[in-house]
Amino acid sequence: MKDLVVKIVQALVDQPEAVSVNEIDSNQTAVLEVSVAKTDMGKVIGKHGRTAQAIRTIIGAAAGKRRKRYLFEIID
Repeated sequence: MKDLVVKIVQALVDQPEAVSVNEIDSNQTAVLEVSVAKTDMGKVIGKHGRTAQAIRTIIGAAAGKRRKRYLFEIID
């Protein structure tokens, strides 16, 4: 799942080398913390959070096969 998020976020930003994803795993839930360059923060969030919500939707659909809940967080 981490690889999927990295590919999506790197495609959105101007500085793909600055993208880092940290996966914090527990029994039923995993948190995906995404960090990007300050100048690319708006591109990942999108207008009114629509891009971030779309990424969450994709993650939710992919998580159905794994029977696990994934949370997507953008770190400052």
